[in-house]
Amino acid sequence: MKLSVVSNKLWCIHKELILLLTPLVFLPLLFTLPEKEGKCLYVVVLMAMFWCTEALPLAVTAMLPVCLFPTLGILPSKTVCPQYFLETNFLFLSGLVMASSIEEWGLHRRIALKVLTIVGVKPAWLILGMMLTSSFLSMWLSNTATTAMMLPIANAILESLFGDLETLKRKSKSTEDPENDLINGQSTVKLQSLPSMPSEKLMLSIDGTDETEQSDMRTAEEIQKESAYQLKVWKGFLICIPYAASIGGTATLTGTAPNLILIGQLKSYFPDCDLINFGSWFAFAFPLMLLFLFLGWIWIAFLHGGLNTRLCFTQHDRRAKAEVRAKALIDEDYRNLGPINFAEGAIAFFFVLFAVLLFTRDPKFVTGWSVFFKKGYVSDAVTGVIIVSILFFFPSQKPSLSWWFDPHASNTPYVPLLSWKKAQDSVPWNIILLLGGGFAMAKACEESGLASWIGGHLQPLAEVPPAAAVMLITAFLALFTEFASNTATIIIFLPVIAELAIRVSVNPLYFMIPATVGCSYAFMLPVSTPPNSIAFATGHLMVKDMVKTGIVMNILGILSVSLAMNTWGVAMFDLNVYPEWAHPINTSAVVTDVRLSPVQSLNATL
Repeated sequence: MKLSVVSNKLWCIHKELILLLTPLVFLPLLFTLPEKEGKCLYVVVLMAMFWCTEALPLAVTAMLPVCLFPTLGILPSKTVCPQYFLETNFLFLSGLVMASSIEEWGLHRRIALKVLTIVGVKPAWLILGMMLTSSFLSMWLSNTATTAMMLPIANAILESLFGDLETLKRKSKSTEDPENDLINGQSTVKLQSLPSMPSEKLMLSIDGTDETEQSDMRTAEEIQKESAYQLKVWKGFLICIPYAASIGGTATLTGTAPNLILIGQLKSYFPDCDLINFGSWFAFAFPLMLLFLFLGWIWIAFLHGGLNTRLCFTQHDRRAKAEVRAKALIDEDYRNLGPINFAEGAIAFFFVLFAVLLFTRDPKFVTGWSVFFKKGYVSDAVTGVIIVSILFFFPSQKPSLSWWFDPHASNTPYVPLLSWKKAQDSVPWNIILLLGGGFAMAKACEESGLASWIGGHLQPLAEVPPAAAVMLITAFLALFTEFASNTATIIIFLPVIAELAIRVSVNPLYFMIPATVGCSYAFMLPVSTPPNSIAFATGHLMVKDMVKTGIVMNILGILSVSLAMNTWGVAMFDLNVYPEWAHPINTSAVVTDVRLSPVQSLNATL
């Protein structure tokens, strides 16, 4: 039998082979390490392998602690099972329910189109508008839902600007018969892709394209050059949306799962640490998001042809006519939404109330409204659940007193803003299980002593300056998450990073926050994140396009995180001080009351 045939057959069963061989390969861990630490490390390695290879569905792997930790004598089941629905999960659930209500009434589309009408239609400004909209929506919706919603809007605008993509690809490669290709080829393809119902976009495309094509006096080389430019811009549009969605998710605690993993593990390892909540995280991460978004926009617009003199000077040429058509399309789509209705207004109100109450509960830099309640009783989860519970009974139609006195009025039951069926269908329960699996793993690492054991073997890293360690940690996790789920990545590495910080007497937040943010910076490969996969699945991007753009995005992200941690992060979270709340996990740590920089605190322990 040929080697290629054997390799193909092995690939067909590679997941089953991983499931069978991985437990056998790592079996020596049970006998070569201290008993409890070895058993816990064995389970952690198994879960890491299954998560990275997806030999089992991620959620199924996340449930392994329920059966493995009790049977191996690491943790009792009564300790493991509650980890799957901590208050952090309720905060995440409330964010998902709010997002599903926004999607139910189309408020996100209204926001997106409104932003695009404001920023203008020049390619660079449109890329900026797409990135701003995607990042803002991703702060509240899932990154995947944001990308799936924004890509069709982007494609509609691009078709109005440049015409059909397939024809554009053909013109950018072929110069043999450009006149015939321009007049006949594009018309044929456009007619095949026209919608069945007439629309403003159809009229704009037919009228504008025919007019420009009939008066086209360009040479074959000019047509090819212009088509190649338009193709670059098209790729820039497609690539900026998933990147902005990933960046935007870092700005709020509910924006992406790694942020919630950080909160859960902080509460597990450092119960007295109350520095991170929705408000304080937003105050730190939102400026970081804006900084990285601006740098990313500059890079994407530069790489894909959006930055040029047209940004500053108005020109009356072929591109200007296309831009007029695109603006008309956006304006028409926004007008078709009609005036904001009662349901959209109600959702917008509760959405703003949701954000404001979470932000002002206990923002740390000012006194929050939580002081009116018993200390430690009201958390972000309580706030979120209160607001989203209202959505299930608040009416979607404007109440009217006249209805009670009108015998001819329809007696149909009122429809609430959100039904449980819609919420149930919209919530990714697998992510909630994944969060729970991460919290269970963190609890086991703490109780078994595995985190301390690993930390002891990381002592040589104490010679690395903490500022450099921040960049190395962010870079390593950003690279690792290119090949694994960002949630799985942070679950695996955050306990180790926390123990490393304690061993070198650096504020744990100084290492844990960059690690958490870095897990969302997966830009180089289509398989890195679902948003990347959705953009790649359009068929208009190549892997090299994402790698070329993504590698610089990763570098910009690492530098942005490092800058944030060493400037406003230090001031907000008191990173110059080794905190009192970090001592219980490591009683042998050196207690210092003087204010030291991260570098000085390291030198003090050496």
